[in-house]
Amino acid sequence: MELAILIVAVVIVALVVLGVTRTVRIVPQARARNIERFGRYRKTLEPGMNFIIPFVDRVKPLIDLREQVVAFKGQPVITEDNLVVHIDTVLFFQVTDPRAADYEIVNYIQAIEQITATMLRSVIGNMDLEETLTSRDKINTMLRGVLDDASGKWGLRVTRVEIKAIDPPKSVIDAMEKQMRAEREKRAAILTAEGVRQSKILTAEGEKQSQILRAEGDRQGQILRSEGQAQAIGTVFQAVHDGNADPQVLAYQYLQTLPQLAQAEGNTFWVIPSEVTTALRTLSTAFGGPEGAVPGSTGAPGSASAPPERAVPPGGRIQVAGGAAALTSDAGPTVPGPNGAAARAAAAAGARDEVAEVEREVAALEREAADAERGTRHGGQPE
Repeated sequence: MELAILIVAVVIVALVVLGVTRTVRIVPQARARNIERFGRYRKTLEPGMNFIIPFVDRVKPLIDLREQVVAFKGQPVITEDNLVVHIDTVLFFQVTDPRAADYEIVNYIQAIEQITATMLRSVIGNMDLEETLTSRDKINTMLRGVLDDASGKWGLRVTRVEIKAIDPPKSVIDAMEKQMRAEREKRAAILTAEGVRQSKILTAEGEKQSQILRAEGDRQGQILRSEGQAQAIGTVFQAVHDGNADPQVLAYQYLQTLPQLAQAEGNTFWVIPSEVTTALRTLSTAFGGPEGAVPGSTGAPGSASAPPERAVPPGGRIQVAGGAAALTSDAGPTVPGPNGAAARAAAAAGARDEVAEVEREVAALEREAADAERGTRHGGQPE
């Protein structure tokens, strides 16, 4: 008896639990459920706890009200220039009316996919391949507008449409790669040429600046050397002026510089300046000779006659090499001491003899030079 009562109680409790379960329905947030009573739509359950009549009301599956993302596989589409491209699309949509989404269309996901493929063919058919590849934003906007209008009666709202990928034919891809490679090579060649041009410009600018600086340095060097020479000449002339040098000393210095005229390499012809006789005349006058006459010479004053043969003056020598004559002196002038008139007279006589010998040698050299010049003018060779 007690066992039967226990079984009855358990059955009652199970019925009560079943009734409560069938009566109370909890709907999650951002979800919705449609209720049918005796096969007809009655209402849509809102998120939260809802009560229905068990065995009378029928609850349909949950409908997600959140924004959903659907990716469609590549659809073959023909462009305006008769090229078949495969386009992958991504669709973002949201259910705004659960009743229309449940009763107006059987499968709204499939319906959106088909209408997307149809609109792609309609939009891409009016574009060529290049415009298709560069007009994704335009295609997205057109698709979104058309899909939003078409899916509005299904209780859907298309929020965004994106072209995921556009795959042209392989032959077109190869041609595009060749074009891109050619463009890159062109840009590389242009950049290389620009680099070479800039390098040459910079190199030329550097050489220009270098030459300018070198010229400035040479100019400054020449200016400084000229200033140094001017100062040296000024110092020499100032020293000569301060020393009150007489013409005899200057004439003797002039004669000492004559041997240096024949020391240059390659000299085969030496022209004796006319100032030599003037210097000799001045020097002979300094040692007591008659003014206007050279000791040891015959003829009018200021002229010199050559001796019959060349004589080596005391303390000096004459060097003749390759047609060039040089007068050198091994011993300088002897300055007599302050004591002894005989020593002074002997020194003066020796100086006069030396000057006379030098004068004769100079006259001989002048004659040889004149003969050589006459022989050259008549086409002959100098002796």
